Amino acid sequence: MSVKEPIKIVTPPLAANVYLILDEKKAIVDTGGDAAFLIKALGKYINPTEIDYIILTHSHFDHASAAGELKEYLKAKIIMHPVEYEFVKSFNFSSPLFGINFKPFTVDISVEEENVIELGELELKVFHTPGHTPGSICLYEEDKKWLFSGDVVFPHGSFGRVDFPGGNGAELLKSIERLAKLEVEKLYPGHDEPVGKASEHIKRSLMFARMML
Repeated sequence: MSVKEPIKIVTPPLAANVYLILDEKKAIVDTGGDAAFLIKALGKYINPTEIDYIILTHSHFDHASAAGELKEYLKAKIIMHPVEYEFVKSFNFSSPLFGINFKPFTVDISVEEENVIELGELELKVFHTPGHTPGSICLYEEDKKWLFSGDVVFPHGSFGRVDFPGGNGAELLKSIERLAKLEVEKLYPGHDEPVGKASEHIKRSLMFARMML
């Protein structure tokens, strides 16, 4: 059975994308900031309690603040880079700039560079891509040539901000340079719409990043 494309769910409060992946193991990439909203949305496609993994690309509140509450309901395992987990703990699971606190959570599976998250047919290779945040990760499915990019790169040449705490322009540029070397057919970004011919979009992001960072 061939795995279907990920299902995109746009979540409150800042229209961050959550991706539902249905394989032998079922996973979501990011959680958004409203657990009740996401549980209801997931219920259109699957019994949410069947989800095995919550994979967090990074810890900004619009992508991860529902994780703690969601984990209690789903009993899924949270997967995150250890640098990012230490980063979010250093802020006591809050976003001081936005005055938002979220339920603390523990990480069940720490992943680092070149680790692989095996879902069945899909194998998501982890790329540690700092710059937007210190422990941001992107996920690459080599056979499908899919890339889940979090807030590192976006379609049409956009890329992540570096003016929030933990941002670093030089590191982000290096991260985008690495992603630009991959063969990517489909880009699944943390915001905006997924796009095909994705390598062209990532190379455009690299061009603009070299000009601006």
